Formats: sequence, structure tokens, C-alpha cells
Amino acid sequence: MDNALVIGGTRFIGRHLVSELLDSGYAVTIFNRGNHDNPFEDDPRVQHVQGDRTDDEALRTAKLTVEPDAVFDCVAYKPAEVASAVDIFADVDAYVYISSGAAYGAEVIPKREGETPLCDCTDEQATDDSGASYGPRKAEGDRVVFEAASRGINAMSVRPCIVYGPEDYTERLDYWIDRVLNYDRVVVPGDGTNVWHRAYVEDVASAMRVVAEEGEAGEAYNVGDRRLVTLEEMVEVIADAAGTDVEVVHAGERELAAADLSMDDFVLYRDYPHVLATDKLARLGWESTPVEEAMRRSVADHRESDRDGSEHDPGRDAEERVLSILDTL
Repeated sequence: MDNALVIGGTRFIGRHLVSELLDSGYAVTIFNRGNHDNPFEDDPRVQHVQGDRTDDEALRTAKLTVEPDAVFDCVAYKPAEVASAVDIFADVDAYVYISSGAAYGAEVIPKREGETPLCDCTDEQATDDSGASYGPRKAEGDRVVFEAASRGINAMSVRPCIVYGPEDYTERLDYWIDRVLNYDRVVVPGDGTNVWHRAYVEDVASAMRVVAEEGEAGEAYNVGDRRLVTLEEMVEVIADAAGTDVEVVHAGERELAAADLSMDDFVLYRDYPHVLATDKLARLGWESTPVEEAMRRSVADHRESDRDGSEHDPGRDAEERVLSILDTL
């Protein structure tokens, strides 16, 4: 395979995927509406076909124009979109769909492909746009991929957990980096040992390429850092990457409530651990970036950006009240 079509390709995962494919010698075309700045606009190696991925005719035109060997679907958010894509690209060497760790419907440790049940998806959820239906929609997209493979289509899926790294427009990690860079004391909810598996964005990109090249049709592959860190360890890794010192201050439900806060007010906190098994992907030859190196790149990118994670900020004044309460105990 040497000719790739990336549906999406300009914002976060897709942007890094394009770079990964270029570094691996692929000719790359991106297909999107053009609503976001194209970081590859001046790169002659990357072609752009404009169109809406929800328009089947536009997808067919892209196929005829590009004649791709591999298709990477970064922006399929509804099962019907996946169903159209697998049929339109039925004869390509590989169709890779980005699913999500949120597709799993059972709280077990770890969550394994083909073993842990997926979310159910109602007809109403399948066409919904809310965050509450995200996991069910992704799970149903997986089922579309599996059914397509049963018909001989070389379709596969990758399931990343929480993705972080340079150019992350969600700014979830940016909130914590901003706290570490600007304050000596950082409030961490609970005892700091909660775990929400994360995946470095460049590793998600390399996973998609590896799955296209080495994966099996009808299979799903989890993607996540091979080394997990707790929320407290994440803050410490950020501090090390930033070359600074920080005091992690644990705050329980009672102390947070006194400042009108809750555990869930802190982004990347999750009460029950969310852990994905990644050995299946590793057996294809995929490797993850060491967490320390991934965080160094993430912190460097944060410093050069205007992102501060303020959308996720529970309020520093409220945190200061929590710190004052804890100082009196």
C-alpha cells in the first residue's frame, strides 16, 4: 500500500496521522469540508479533496479521484456514516475506522477486544449528537465494521482511550499543564490514585498505520500508553517535563464540597479505573512512546500555543478555598 486517503486530516488525530503516513512513504490525500485551517496547505506531498463525509456522492468522487489503497476514517461519528464508507470503499486494501475505548459497555479491568462487551446502541442513540450517546455510537460503528468484514471487506477498527498530545483542541491535558506551570500547589481530587488510560496522539497515528498494514479484517485494536500513570503521577510527569517542582495536594469529597466542588469537576478524573489491554496491537509490531517523552513534547507544544484548558477550570478561587481548608486540618 502506498496511496492513502484520510477522511478528516487537519485537526488532531488526523493531522498526526497524515504526518505519520508521509514519514512512512505514503502519498496522502485528505478529504474534508475545509472548515479548519489545513496545516498541509503548502506541502506538495498532500492533496486535498473538499467535501462533506456525510455526502455519499462526495465520498464516491473522492474514491474515483484518489483511487486509494488505504482509507483512514477519522471523523465517523454515527453508524450510518461507517456503513456508507465500508460499502463505498469495499475494494480497498484496508479501511481503518477510529472507534473509542468508550465503546466498551462493561466496567472491567482491563477491557479487552472481543471479550469485554460493547455498549448497546438504540436507533435513537445512533442518530443522536450528544456526548451521552458517543460510546454507543462508536460501538455500533464497530459492529458495522465487523459485519463488513464478514462480507469480505478489509475493514478494521482502532479504539483509543483518552488521547493527548500536541494540537489537542479539547485542552483536557492543557488544564493540568497550565496548573503545573503557574502554581506551586495543585489540587488533585481523591487520593491521586485514580486511573483513566490515556494514549499519546502520535501513537494513535502509528497504530492506525500498523493496523492498516498488519491488522486482520473484522478485528478491533485498543490503543493506549503501554505504561499507565495515575492522575497524581501524571501531574508529576508534567512537572518533570516542565522542569519545575509542584506540590500535589489531595482533596476528598468533604473538602471539595466545602468549596462547592466535586471530584468530577476535575477533568481526567474518573472514579472507576478505565484501562484498555494493548497487547493485541503490540503483537502487530506497534510500540508506544515513553510517557516521559510524550509529555515533554506535549508541554513544549502547550508553551507555544494559546491553549490553557480554561474550559475545564473548576475555578482557582474555589481551589484556594480547598487549600485553606486542608491547611487548617
